[in-house]
Amino acid sequence: MNSRKSEGNFIVKRLNSFRFASKGFVTMVKEEANFRIQLIILIIIIFLGCFFKISGHEWIHIVLASGFVIMAEILNSAVERIADYLSPEFDQAIGTIKDICAAAVLVAASISVVIGLIIFIPKF
Repeated sequence: MNSRKSEGNFIVKRLNSFRFASKGFVTMVKEEANFRIQLIILIIIIFLGCFFKISGHEWIHIVLASGFVIMAEILNSAVERIADYLSPEFDQAIGTIKDICAAAVLVAASISVVIGLIIFIPKF
């Protein structure tokens, strides 16, 4: 097999993967109100971090906590869409699954708030 050709295919596949992921992110921004709210909060947190000149370690905590919230919301939305596709009518089991996924977002967001309070309260 031609190694240059397989290298080209590898690069094309990686670029396509990035394009698909970007398309999913844009879909989240356009169609998920909670995701937009979380992004606005993230922008405010970034502004506050810059304003208060938080340390590198504090930035690491902010980035990780925010990333977990965003990731949880994306996964929650994906599970909700799969569930709605598989069962468009109400189903108690599907509802429970969706509630559990929403709880994951709640836990991630709650932990993120605690981390934010620990970092920012002393700055005021």
